[in-house]
Amino acid sequence: MGSFSERVITVKKQAIENSQPFFAIVDEIAEKNTLRVLEIFRKHQVSDYHFRSSTGYAYNDAGRENLDRIWADVCGAESALVRTQFVSGTHALSCVLFGIMRPGDELISITGAPYDTMQTVIGYASPSAGSLKEFGIVYSEVALTNGRVDMGEVRQNIKPTTKAVLIQRSRGYSMRMPLSIREVGEICREVKQINPKCICFVDNCYGEFVDVMEPTAVGADIIAGSFIKNPGGGLAPTGGYVAGKAELVEQAACRLTAPGIGSELGASLAGNRLMYQGIFMAPHVTAQAVKGAIFASSFFSLLGFRTSPDLEDRRSDIIQAIELGTPEKMIAFCRGLQKYSPVDAHVRPEPSGMPGYSDAIIMAGGTFVQGSSIELSADGPIRAPYAVYLQGGLTFEHAVIGIMGAAEEMLKLG
Repeated sequence: MGSFSERVITVKKQAIENSQPFFAIVDEIAEKNTLRVLEIFRKHQVSDYHFRSSTGYAYNDAGRENLDRIWADVCGAESALVRTQFVSGTHALSCVLFGIMRPGDELISITGAPYDTMQTVIGYASPSAGSLKEFGIVYSEVALTNGRVDMGEVRQNIKPTTKAVLIQRSRGYSMRMPLSIREVGEICREVKQINPKCICFVDNCYGEFVDVMEPTAVGADIIAGSFIKNPGGGLAPTGGYVAGKAELVEQAACRLTAPGIGSELGASLAGNRLMYQGIFMAPHVTAQAVKGAIFASSFFSLLGFRTSPDLEDRRSDIIQAIELGTPEKMIAFCRGLQKYSPVDAHVRPEPSGMPGYSDAIIMAGGTFVQGSSIELSADGPIRAPYAVYLQGGLTFEHAVIGIMGAAEEMLKLG
């Protein structure tokens, strides 16, 4: 591997060796999830005609309707809405919130401050046109304690009138641990004991197929996420999803389209094959990304950096946080990763402002699908503790090479 220094190659070999016991756990989960998907596809009799395109209103689009049923079963939910018309995970999450909340209702985030783009949807951290705040939704947060949900504080804050709690499964731009499926289930059970009518809404981005169940199978009322993250298996060209209780999913559908139309319309302009095939590939591709994250944790720990999760930690999402300490190292990391991307390898990432973010963001991602974070990418806000958040990797081999490239570029700083 002539492109890399002897030091990087030596650390890579040690990191691979240290990671091997944890790879076996990931492979077992991938096999179980692949079997689960195959059984669901068989149940719903997936056939070639489900892949056809539709136009206009697309009434009775058999492929679209079957895709919804399949994803509902994958999530252990009553109903699902899988649409290429969702432009991002944030869009899907926003449709849920605007679908279930009404003026005067109260929403509480019980996992601290939500992801940056969700803060603009809510409108409390940074005012934005058309936010929940402008529609009179009352919002508050329960801060995490030592990186975990503080159920004592949650009990103090949830009232009989609280309409919904927002539970963010993944870490966002923070060094806290993601929530495991077991923890999500425990949180939902406790919330229901406090207020049985309170809706448990889980932001499931980055978590799909990392475990053998999704949050709706353990008590969440509704979840949402992006199809250019884990569920699309690197093949879905765009889109997102909502899954959960049928009434709540339909309320979200009425915000995506219009009241009275809901989930009945939505053309599959390019056909549905890549969505179906993406779900089939997703357990394997997600496992490749998780193995890449495990390797990254081992690799950068050996270089002396703080990583989260640690090598020994059980994974609940595909993200690997690496605390680098300076803006210069963040930029170098992203430039090194970009250099070993299949697309735009010639580009040099620079920090810049982005819609929905309060700080300048540095991003690396030479992806086939623009913005896809199941493909190897990294990003982070230029703010303390100057951490980059590495995610994705369609193949483990690419993740290893990209991580070595990021390290090599940082070593040039001295």
